[in-house]
Amino acid sequence: MAWHELSLESEALGGNPLGDPTTRPLFVRTPRAYDRDPGRRFPSVYLLQGLTGQVRAWFNVSPFTKALPDLLDDTDVDAVVVLVDAFTALGGSQFVDSPAIGSYGTYLCDEVVPFVDERFRTLAEPLHRGIQGKSSGGFGAMVWGLLRPDLFGAFATHAGDALFDVSLAHDFPTAAQALRNEYDGSYERFWADFRSGRQVFEKKNDALLLAVYAAAAAYSPREDGSVELPFRLDTGELVPDVWARWLAWDPVRIAPGRADAIRAARGIWIDAGRNDEYFLDLGATAFRDAVLAAGAREEDVRFELFEGTHRNTTWRYPLSLAFLAERLA
Repeated sequence: MAWHELSLESEALGGNPLGDPTTRPLFVRTPRAYDRDPGRRFPSVYLLQGLTGQVRAWFNVSPFTKALPDLLDDTDVDAVVVLVDAFTALGGSQFVDSPAIGSYGTYLCDEVVPFVDERFRTLAEPLHRGIQGKSSGGFGAMVWGLLRPDLFGAFATHAGDALFDVSLAHDFPTAAQALRNEYDGSYERFWADFRSGRQVFEKKNDALLLAVYAAAAAYSPREDGSVELPFRLDTGELVPDVWARWLAWDPVRIAPGRADAIRAARGIWIDAGRNDEYFLDLGATAFRDAVLAAGAREEDVRFELFEGTHRNTTWRYPLSLAFLAERLA
């Protein structure tokens, strides 16, 4: 097996409102059989990170724990694996197009995929191409697995953002309270403090406030690039019309209208830790129910709630990758 580091100059990310780089790193893993059999083509799987994930962090080493490359080497599935970079000044992009963040859906689907197919011996058809991810990356895998069956023929989500009424809305009162108590109800003051040079994530509500704003920038941006929040800053109450824009992105709500894509999928992997801190185990269950109700065959859906939380779940990726590679072969 071999890892290849490339860079992609993105047109889609040109002029993005956050001033984030348009040249992005891309890591591609080819299996052992790739060099042994130069006439053979392979299925491909695109791996998306969660919020605040940076692509080079996949190669970090932690004590007593194998990094993702080592886990994939142990598994050595016969597939090309692509690690996608979509980090932004807000910590991430949700892998969708947004005037407040940039065109990361276009970047992924219309630039990264053909870039890889042109340079590696992939089976360049949707029936042999998959996508997987965790948390925000799991959301991206679900959304593009549902919306772009012309690109992806199977997908895997690990605790992906879903069932927004349960998994996201419960953060709004805490965010409103924290903004009132610490920043006079101002997200501008939060960002000024967060970017002031202090140690980030040292304050209790840093991660929560970042995550809520980043989601709003993806799901409820204005055309001018500003951001609408789905709750009142003074009370935490939902703002119905803005919240409706968030719900339109909820994979649980998208699934019923994507029955053709769901029935055509060669495999759907859904899992989460049964003690997920963000209740994404409940989101996983609801999404499982939604894809089955939309016509997925039970034998094509792999669902598991495992003993664990939202963290330290890198060991799950090789399991879903092996499932996808088998279905996409």
